[in-house]
Amino acid sequence: MKTNSKTVVLAYSGGLDTSFCIPFLTEQGFDVHAVFVNTGATFADEVEQLKEKAISIGASKFECIDVSNEYYTKCIRYLVYGNILRGNTYPLSVSSERVFQAKAVLDYVLKTDAKYVAHGSTGAGNDQIRFDIFFQSMAPDVKIIAPIRDHKISRQQEVNFLTERGIEFATEKKDYSINKGLWGTSVGGKETLSSHLPLPDCAYPSLAERTDSQEITLGFAKGEVSHLNGESLDPIVLIQKLEALASQYGIGRDIHVGDTIIGIKGRVGFEAAAAMIIIKAHELLEKHTLTKWQAHWKKQMADWYGMMLHEGQFLDPTLRNMEVFIESTQSHVSGEVKISLHLQRFTLDGIQSDFDLMNSDFGSYGEENKAWTGDDVIGFTKILSNPHQIYYSVHKENASI
Repeated sequence: MKTNSKTVVLAYSGGLDTSFCIPFLTEQGFDVHAVFVNTGATFADEVEQLKEKAISIGASKFECIDVSNEYYTKCIRYLVYGNILRGNTYPLSVSSERVFQAKAVLDYVLKTDAKYVAHGSTGAGNDQIRFDIFFQSMAPDVKIIAPIRDHKISRQQEVNFLTERGIEFATEKKDYSINKGLWGTSVGGKETLSSHLPLPDCAYPSLAERTDSQEITLGFAKGEVSHLNGESLDPIVLIQKLEALASQYGIGRDIHVGDTIIGIKGRVGFEAAAAMIIIKAHELLEKHTLTKWQAHWKKQMADWYGMMLHEGQFLDPTLRNMEVFIESTQSHVSGEVKISLHLQRFTLDGIQSDFDLMNSDFGSYGEENKAWTGDDVIGFTKILSNPHQIYYSVHKENASI
């Protein structure tokens, strides 16, 4: 497929920002191809609605590209292996998928020989960096257009622009910017622009309707989630099913505060029930199956990996090196984790694993020892305290604490 010299390929989500971009770019004389990249959270009927909307507001073509398998295989499973939470809070729900959306959009650009690529990012957030880094790194000759950033257009100006052209931007949550993906949904609104306001329940995409409690079991095989309540499932299907179930309890809602790539503080709400449950369940299983130093060094590596991914550095070859190390720690992270779901929270109740290092043959913590004697402990602590004795015999002035 060849395109004309004024074809622009738009990374299209169907939200306010990218919906604004279609007629805006059309009026600038561009032939807009809207490319929607499905990371695993959008189903066939929703895709059809997105297509109808894009065409109705001026796109000449609409393309849906499914990257859910690539996204899971090349990214999500490493986020699970690493128990990665940005700021100990945010499971990289949106930031982790942007590079795969950028790649799919750019593949379409190169396939059609288009000269322009566009996205709906503002000039105040991280996404503009993530998209631009990928486009500039892999196709430096393709011109990037970001209408909202380039023209400093506010959200209200976007709404006014569409309304003046008879385009009704119909959404139940028009006051919020919502990005939905397989690994969770981000929510931004007037409350997240402040430092003290919580997001109201109505801002979140799901309704917390269930007030009962429910026990579930998650199975893992070499670090990958593999079973839900004893049923073997493809990881993507499992994540979708768990999200549908746990979001009914309002689980996985929080607000993340952190440092953006551009150097300012940012605050964003999110709902990621499946991601939070899977990460915490996996983390508990690792506590039983990894040695102390395996867990320690993997955490250092995973923190770096998560930071670089969040900041748009997925293409850096160092991440491939990190992935090899992180995955190598997962060979015995297999077993089941029992979890209880409650309104707006969950509890980790215990694990079962053939590789559980909490082995009663060697003793029970705080109860009894079977692999050593009291005399062994006396000798062990004498050796262990020897460096301290030497230090304080030389530095007597520091001996009092």
